[in-house]
Amino acid sequence: MDSELFERDRHVTFLQMMYQLLPSPYQSQEINRLTLAYFVISGLDLLNSLDRLVDKDAVATWVLSLQAHPRSTAELNNGQFYGFHGSRAAQFPPENNDNGALNPSVSNLASTYCALALLKIVGYNLSSIDSESILTSMRNLQQPDGSFMPIHTGAETDLRFVFCAVAICHMLGNWSGMDKEKAKEYILKCQSYDGGFGLVPGSESHGGATYCGVTSLCLMGFIEDEILSKNAPSSIIDVPLLLDWCVQRQAADGGFQGRPNKPSDTCYAFWIASVLKILGGHKFIDKKALHGFLLTCQSKYGGFSKFPGQLPDLYHSYYGLTAFSLLEEPGLNSLCVELGMTAIAAMGI
Repeated sequence: MDSELFERDRHVTFLQMMYQLLPSPYQSQEINRLTLAYFVISGLDLLNSLDRLVDKDAVATWVLSLQAHPRSTAELNNGQFYGFHGSRAAQFPPENNDNGALNPSVSNLASTYCALALLKIVGYNLSSIDSESILTSMRNLQQPDGSFMPIHTGAETDLRFVFCAVAICHMLGNWSGMDKEKAKEYILKCQSYDGGFGLVPGSESHGGATYCGVTSLCLMGFIEDEILSKNAPSSIIDVPLLLDWCVQRQAADGGFQGRPNKPSDTCYAFWIASVLKILGGHKFIDKKALHGFLLTCQSKYGGFSKFPGQLPDLYHSYYGLTAFSLLEEPGLNSLCVELGMTAIAAMGI
């Protein structure tokens, strides 16, 4: 969209439409409906339109209905994770197993993070939920190397799910769901020779993984906010090398790339810029250039696309809004980058 202005009202209309009815291309994402709701609700909160357009009580009731509950306390140690399902469809039991019994449906870490974030955004008191089931069973997902599986039946383990576990414990105000020291050691092994973080130890540095690693260390209290301004004599991570890697991710077109030699992508304006904000290095961002790039991804229908000239989608629309919040766009609420929600929601106000 050729505009020199941030089209706030168009973005509100775009998200309002998504709140009321998801277009048919999102059918394949039904199992992730909770995550899509997080993008919509948190986006409207950033746009300062939540109270006017969203039935908060209805949202909270729907989210709470997606939590998995054990039938007894003894089941908390049966290996299953009792978090939140990603959608109503995910609650349906699958087909019979070999002995004729029904396998339990599966909740996962990512949906649980989104569920708790949504509840905070709509002002629900998290002390009222069954946090013991979440935290006790979440310990079953942490691996001996400190990483986390997203589901109890087995899957990949990487920094994305470490971040989800850390954010869950932080929002619940209870760290009994994980071994923080093991998680810290795993994260440190993921910092690469070039300063960024890979999803797993030894893998290529990536913008999303770097956000997950740095933010997790910050939420757990292992690194300070704005460490660059504290003149700290040392840190458990290589801060200068990390800063250099992040700054180099801003491309000639003003946008941020997730890896070297990749095109700029709207979402990395959040992932990378958030790391720079946590480090206290956001002054190194060329804000005018980033602003200009993001406007090329702004759709005339509202929302943002991944690349300039494409149609908008919910994922990139949300992270486009978070990027503009980081740029202190007038009319947007300020962002808590560590939790991916407005600062007001993060504080529980």
